[in-house]
Amino acid sequence: MKHRVNKSSVYALIAVLSLSANAVFAQETDDGESESQATEEAAEPQQDDVSKALDSTATQWSFQFAYQTTDWKEDIVNGQPRTPGLDNFVQMRVVAPLVFEKFTLLPRLTLRHYENLRTGESGLGNTELFGLIIPKKWDWGTGRTGLGPLVTLPGNKDVAKDEWGYGLAGAIVNTSGNWFYGVLLTQSWRAIDPDNLPAGTSDTNPLGIAPFLNYQLGGGWYVGNGDMVISYDWDSNKVYMPIGVRIGKVIAGNKGSWNAYFEYQTSLIYEDWPGAAKDQSFRINLTRTLPAGF
Repeated sequence: MKHRVNKSSVYALIAVLSLSANAVFAQETDDGESESQATEEAAEPQQDDVSKALDSTATQWSFQFAYQTTDWKEDIVNGQPRTPGLDNFVQMRVVAPLVFEKFTLLPRLTLRHYENLRTGESGLGNTELFGLIIPKKWDWGTGRTGLGPLVTLPGNKDVAKDEWGYGLAGAIVNTSGNWFYGVLLTQSWRAIDPDNLPAGTSDTNPLGIAPFLNYQLGGGWYVGNGDMVISYDWDSNKVYMPIGVRIGKVIAGNKGSWNAYFEYQTSLIYEDWPGAAKDQSFRINLTRTLPAGF
């Protein structure tokens, strides 16, 4: 029963994305307009080059390369020293747009190679494949909503889970003046024999809630909150919330853009969280975006 409740909660959250998209779309139209006219007029506004370069849901190719180093909290949680996470990783993320008549599919592949400096172990983490489906009616030009399946592949057992995962993800983004903002929700389940689960745990991974907010400073420069993934653990009912700042610059061209940024992050809510908590992390990133069909 507990497992079904968890799934229902996630489906309800993702349903909010759909309702939000319809609400935003409706605001762009008048009551007397036909559906076809409303679709055409709602799609007229477009994102500027900077916000489009920041937008992983835009219909464009994206090639991201990042490096992050992290120090971890060494406090006590539930009477035991907190287990630290992995120290460094190199990330490659590719988004490949597939445009169809009534919807766009954005497959996103994320690969990470981790290092554990305390043990000397390193290896490939769990590979993530996420397919965001964006119906044409859910794209209003300056933003959009999408839903799609999420799959994680087994990684090196020294630095990752040696198991498959499956789930759902949804996103809603929008641009308003110099602001670009939105939220990404992810929920997955472990493909594991229930008899092998530790006592008091389930096959439900933490719910990921990733709000983002960016503001353009001019000249391609921007500031934002970065990769801020809030986690809710269904087993312990605890929340982990990081907080950070990202400063970057977009160099836009006729055939795509470059996006370079630096990001700092620490932990805001973590005292009762049963997992690792960042003391501080630093990330550098370079992303190249290209138009679909380049």
